[in-house]
Amino acid sequence: MQQSDVQSFIEKVFTQVLPENMQGMTNQKDGSFHKENKNSDLPLQAEVFETHSYVFIRIPVKDEVWLKQMKLYHTSNQSIVEGIPEAPDRHVITLPALVKKKGAAAQYKDGTLEIRLPKSFNSQYSEIDVSEF
Repeated sequence: MQQSDVQSFIEKVFTQVLPENMQGMTNQKDGSFHKENKNSDLPLQAEVFETHSYVFIRIPVKDEVWLKQMKLYHTSNQSIVEGIPEAPDRHVITLPALVKKKGAAAQYKDGTLEIRLPKSFNSQYSEIDVSEF
């Protein structure tokens, strides 16, 4: 069998065996990232994925004028894109992992805006005591 035959056979087996919501995790070209969302599920046809250290958002930019009129924000678990394609538009993208408050960067190249957010590994949680009434 050729490598492409083996690959198509494996994909066919996975589509038959795995539930539909689990199939997105098997579409990795290499083991370096986990693809979280499909383009159709996200605003602006954005692609979201994470590596060990970062969460990446890639947004196809149809018009370079968008770069001047858009505003980018983020919280620890969401990215917000305002001003594109029209001025009052606001798009919220839920992130697959918590990210740090500082250190985000955005870069435009070849019709794609790539936003890089460093992951936060400091998960602070507190135990809550349950008392009887």
